[in-house]
Amino acid sequence: MKNTIFTLLLIFLGSIPAFSQTEKDSVKVHFRVSDTHIDRAFCGNGATLDSIFRKLETDSLLYDGPTHRLVSVKVTGAASPEGSIQFNKTLSEKRAEAIFNEFRSKGLFSDSITSFNFIGRDWKGLQKEVEADGKVPFQGDVLTLIERINGSNPPAHPLAELKSLHGGTSYHYLLENLFPDLRASRLTVEYERLFPAIKIPAFPLESPELIADLDGEILPLPIALGSVKQCRPFYMALKTNMLYDALLLPNIGAEFYVGKNISLTADWMYGWWDRDRTHYYWRAYGGNLGARWWFGKKAHEKPLTGHHLGLFAGVITYDFELGKGGIMGGVPRGTLWDRCNFISGLEYGYSLPVTRRLNIDFSLAFGYMGGKYLKYEPKYGFYIWQSTHRLNWFGPTKAEISLVWLIGCDNWNRSKGGKK
Repeated sequence: MKNTIFTLLLIFLGSIPAFSQTEKDSVKVHFRVSDTHIDRAFCGNGATLDSIFRKLETDSLLYDGPTHRLVSVKVTGAASPEGSIQFNKTLSEKRAEAIFNEFRSKGLFSDSITSFNFIGRDWKGLQKEVEADGKVPFQGDVLTLIERINGSNPPAHPLAELKSLHGGTSYHYLLENLFPDLRASRLTVEYERLFPAIKIPAFPLESPELIADLDGEILPLPIALGSVKQCRPFYMALKTNMLYDALLLPNIGAEFYVGKNISLTADWMYGWWDRDRTHYYWRAYGGNLGARWWFGKKAHEKPLTGHHLGLFAGVITYDFELGKGGIMGGVPRGTLWDRCNFISGLEYGYSLPVTRRLNIDFSLAFGYMGGKYLKYEPKYGFYIWQSTHRLNWFGPTKAEISLVWLIGCDNWNRSKGGKK
């Protein structure tokens, strides 16, 4: 009798139809003022995007599988209220396009299920921000004005009224503290989580006959997605100038991205070759310190990539002799200022991605090189000093074709080589 009751209970449970639950995921990317390019180093954009990309790729769900069914994708572009209506409308469209292209490039979903919403001036978003921030000066008056703007009969010049409210005190607070969060684009994915028709009871079955009465398979319950580990973005590069390497002057450089499209650089070379019997000397050592500013579309997509301008300064000493007369940079046995020549200049370059973790950096610098140098000749088993000269050179001071190894979390190329 007990077995019969258990059997009927399981048959009843097995007759329950499958059901689904609608869920959403979204990601928000922030933009700089008047900008439409995604800066991965701005407001944590890189970590935000990589987090959801890893969730999709490592869990192998892609929102379209045995436990999920993709329903729709909605892309919203917005801008803060300052600026003209037409300009903000254009910003909204391009910002929405920028975040959609990030996902479309990875083949996560198609255009057919995607809808776009271009807000322009995001007054509704501003209203929510003001309601949540009790520090807004004259908060009540600001909310009253914004509610009029969002209502059926808005004022003819809403931005001008907001600027003039209480002498601009409220507007300046909004501009500094709330407007940055409105310069954003959001992508929302709506999907159905599917649940199977049979739910297995949590108690054990005691009778072999009861097991024999069961038809069909036991379906597993869906497994919840685990938390995605995140890392703090860090951008560093090690490099070697292949032009110097070709001249038998081994060298190494390092570059650190410090934010706001700025990086700091340091490099050192050391080559000390000689053959006394043939009076052959090929010696040089020295290094530079510098800073670079990165700009252009590629630089906004990922640090340490694309166009850059830089300033640098450094020291170098050398001794070159090819069997006859020689030239030596600096004065031996003098002070540090005497023993070296000094270099400074302005450089322009472009760092080109070639694989997932490698770039090639092309740079050319113009500036000043100064100091003292000696001319000498090998005679009678000695090196005879001939003359001392003052160096004052204006012109090209550095050429670079460097192989660059990218190091750090989030510091890899998306469009060439490696995993996309």
